[in-house]
Amino acid sequence: MTRPQPASKNPTGHYPPHSSPRVWFITAAASPISISLARELLPHGDIIVAGDDGNEDSTRSNELAALLEDAGVEGWGDRLRVVKLVSSEGMSELLPIRSFPISAIDGESKATDGKVAVIGTVEELAMSAETQTLIRDQFETKFFGPVNVIKAVLPSMRLREKGHVLVLSDVSEYCSMSLAYEIAPFNIRMTILQTNLETTLLTNKLTFAPPLPAYTPAQNPAPLVRSLVRGLLSRLPASTSTSTSTSSSSSAVTGNGRKDGGYPALPASMKAVLLAETLHALTAIGGHENPPARHIVGFEAVGSVKEKLKTVSEELEDFVEVSAAVDIDEEVEG
Repeated sequence: MTRPQPASKNPTGHYPPHSSPRVWFITAAASPISISLARELLPHGDIIVAGDDGNEDSTRSNELAALLEDAGVEGWGDRLRVVKLVSSEGMSELLPIRSFPISAIDGESKATDGKVAVIGTVEELAMSAETQTLIRDQFETKFFGPVNVIKAVLPSMRLREKGHVLVLSDVSEYCSMSLAYEIAPFNIRMTILQTNLETTLLTNKLTFAPPLPAYTPAQNPAPLVRSLVRGLLSRLPASTSTSTSTSSSSSAVTGNGRKDGGYPALPASMKAVLLAETLHALTAIGGHENPPARHIVGFEAVGSVKEKLKTVSEELEDFVEVSAAVDIDEEVEG
């Protein structure tokens, strides 16, 4: 298959027409995507409310502090506010932000703990109580967290009859698809941004479930995510493959074999290239009058989706007779 070539390796920000500054609520304020997005939006004149749960490692906390310092120096300080996100059990500390004319939400992260990419097969993640807890924690942070944030800001959007919710593809996208129909009558738009795998993995903390022999490369030739992640990490500079969390070592192994891989420490140049396509999509679509319901980020991802749609179409044709076997074309007379 011939894949379309990207227009630019480092696309610049592009903004939809708007008569006044856009106001964003961005979750996971200390994440690479959030900080890079803020540095793109603030010089453009937009207003940002960034949520922080205070559970990031020291490196990310320092990057957020640097953003706040630069905002003061550059004169952006009055357009940047960091608020604390509380646990999934309550969102009372988010209530003050409802006074802001919020027009967009980046639901990339969540309102609870720092985002973690859990690497493992279904069987591996069911091996012990500890690995099963990893999955429950994923739903708490990746599903209930974004849902709680959206619930907190929807009343403001409904009153203004205007808003746009952007969710970076994750577990929460299944809720987002049904939410889009619920909020459409209030002139609130919903967009799911599907980023590439590298962006998802290399901007989050990595935790590996203990491997089963049946899923090792020697026994299972399938391109499993564990092998893909190791391949990505092997390309990073040896001295910066992962950063050390303030709470635990990046190479710590638990009693049940779980390994906390830490945050991949990307060189600034690599991070800029990695996030360029996602940032371009966010700035170009956020607050758009007629945004897409789903947007595929990156020419490689577009090619993969087209290939997937082709496969689905071929399978549909192969079994179309089975699909239509019980259709009733004419009324059956007794």
